[in-house]
Amino acid sequence: MRVIGLTGGIGMGKSTAALAFRRARIPVFDADATVHRLQARGGRAVPAIGAMFPGSVVGGAVDRARLREAVLGRPDALRRLEALLHPMVEDEERAFVARARRRRAPAAVLDIPLLIETGGHRRVDTVVVVSAPRAVQVHRVRLRRRMSAADVEAVIARQMPDREKQRYANLVVRTGLSRHHALRSIRRLIREIRA
Repeated sequence: MRVIGLTGGIGMGKSTAALAFRRARIPVFDADATVHRLQARGGRAVPAIGAMFPGSVVGGAVDRARLREAVLGRPDALRRLEALLHPMVEDEERAFVARARRRRAPAAVLDIPLLIETGGHRRVDTVVVVSAPRAVQVHRVRLRRRMSAADVEAVIARQMPDREKQRYANLVVRTGLSRHHALRSIRRLIREIRA
């Protein structure tokens, strides 16, 4: 089974790429969704986050806006949060890959925004980096997240630069032109996996 790491900065079009794999019946692990589950009511990370960032838990779940306020622009706080969450996400990821192997899936996709930053690229066979021009990226994030331009820039600034991510890629999917253009390279990879 081939393990594919799917990554790219915020607003690059990773969700569209992940959907293409899902439609091809290739299982996709969504690290962001896993983090949301860990932070939801009854989630494994809730007590520890509440202790680490007082006031960030409301009604038994992490209030993501309050947590973002607690860590944005504070690298030390963000590092502590990531040190807490990343091992939990990796546990879920290992269980996902094991299930995909048992089902004899031809491939499994790990959709992880910080794949390279966390060293996850060493755990996969193929790295797919989704990329878009900076203006397209900022526009997408502002539309989807309703964030201020300053907040968008702060989030992008803390991520590895797109050009640097591409150096780790076995395949770069460019999403700035059209959906058809972007999906063509993913479909080619899917055909290769099935061959």
